[in-house]
Amino acid sequence: MEDDRLTIAGKVFSSRLFVGTARYPNIKTMLDALEASGTEAVTVAIRRININQPGETILNALTGKYFIIPNTAGCYTAKEAVLTAKLAREALGTDWVKLEVIGDDETLYPDTVQLLQAAKQLVDEGFVVLPYCNDDPVTCMALERIGCEAVMPLGAPIGSGMGILNPYNIRIIKQKASVPVIVDAGVGTASDVAVAMELGVDGVLVNTAIAQARNPVMMAQAIKQAVEAGRLAYKAGRIPRLYHAHPSSPTEGKVDV
Repeated sequence: MEDDRLTIAGKVFSSRLFVGTARYPNIKTMLDALEASGTEAVTVAIRRININQPGETILNALTGKYFIIPNTAGCYTAKEAVLTAKLAREALGTDWVKLEVIGDDETLYPDTVQLLQAAKQLVDEGFVVLPYCNDDPVTCMALERIGCEAVMPLGAPIGSGMGILNPYNIRIIKQKASVPVIVDAGVGTASDVAVAMELGVDGVLVNTAIAQARNPVMMAQAIKQAVEAGRLAYKAGRIPRLYHAHPSSPTEGKVDV
């Protein structure tokens, strides 16, 4: 699988697992979990950290070790998201942004109208935009047409741990998209990640399932292996589902008894 790498906007990733950096018990646990996950890229909520804070910070701990992708978590309008992305570009020196524009506090579902508006403006201003969006093929195709370098449909509501609620839609999105598809949000454990990868998606982004596990480091390792197993299974090709039994042993040349 060494030649099975993921490319987004010309950047090559050996790992197909992206990991968020929120809700860990402490920075040490976060760093240990990131190392166990094998990830190369992490997301950081730029509105929820103090960039100028002295001493040990998340950014200080991550810089030089991981490819940092700022996200616009906590934004509810296109205007807020665009401003946050610009602040991140100035502070971190990166054009990459994981674009989040949330519609309401209860479901944390994206506001599609505001998301499309923000994505268009950021793409026009030279950003590499990775939008968190609903598991809606129409929305994903619209984001691709705008110029987003990947689409990130949710598997389930953020932090819910419900797994992949609509595998049909995820599969359709992957079939239609010509940019990478990264499942983002909702997975609860390694088996959810394996299911996502077996659908053929290009990667997964995991935060809460690792950070809030009883043992984040152990869960990070499990999810790493689930990504690899799911990808291998997808590439290997599963057998068709049948409505009746089919003998695994050949019937030709059977010895008469």
